Amino acid sequence: MSTDSITLPIKPVTNDPLEERLTTNVTQKVLPARYLQTDATGNVIETPHQLFERVTRNIAMVEATYGNDVEHWATRFEELMTRLEFMPNSPTLMNAGTDIQQLAACFVLTPHDSIDSVFETVKQAATIFQSGGGVGYSFSQLRPRGDRIWSTGGTTSGPVSFMRVYDTMCEQIRQGGKRRGAQMGILRADHPDIGRFCVAKRTEGEFPNFNFSVGITDEFYNAVSADRRYSLFNPRTGTHQLVTEETAQFYSTEFEDASPLTVEENI
Repeated sequence: MSTDSITLPIKPVTNDPLEERLTTNVTQKVLPARYLQTDATGNVIETPHQLFERVTRNIAMVEATYGNDVEHWATRFEELMTRLEFMPNSPTLMNAGTDIQQLAACFVLTPHDSIDSVFETVKQAATIFQSGGGVGYSFSQLRPRGDRIWSTGGTTSGPVSFMRVYDTMCEQIRQGGKRRGAQMGILRADHPDIGRFCVAKRTEGEFPNFNFSVGITDEFYNAVSADRRYSLFNPRTGTHQLVTEETAQFYSTEFEDASPLTVEENI
């Protein structure tokens, strides 16, 4: 179909009163549940107009640092929000002008290859969720499943297993106390556990609090372009990964259509 035949709807921007422009679902459900301020007993004590005023006045305060007219810019910002031409992110709507004052939506944390770092990152993420932010993590520094732990003589369970800890934590702590937390898990394409990572959500209900994203390297991209093999990389040793029994069995064609849980049970 030609794009010439497509007419995109024009975003409605009018001077009608704010309350008349917002849908019933927004005014009666979304705003009270997430954005309007409440008292100690949970009763809503703020109108949509007061919400916009709280946010715009708080954001405009920075103009005083540069000698500008705070009231002028607060009014300009409020006009844009009231006409629904521009709307800041959820943490700003929730927290601007409050004791929390955490206005950022997205954070990036990287757990390093140690138990202390893995669980310190869990703690940091919980604090971010509590204030209304979301977190993206790269788990690429964690050693693969079956890799040696020299201090105990055992082997590690790999990054996907530790991600279950993060998933459970996120399930229990709502963003800003008002909505479920948002998480993005990232693993490099050359990590030995990338196969486990790619099928981890294949079974319904697994990792419900995560979006997954594969980190693409230049070597991987060039290998795909040239239709050739590429090397796995062990983050613990900093060298190319020798194929371990755990990795070899996972990639066996015997398991290619199986759920990840079935695969792990048979390894």
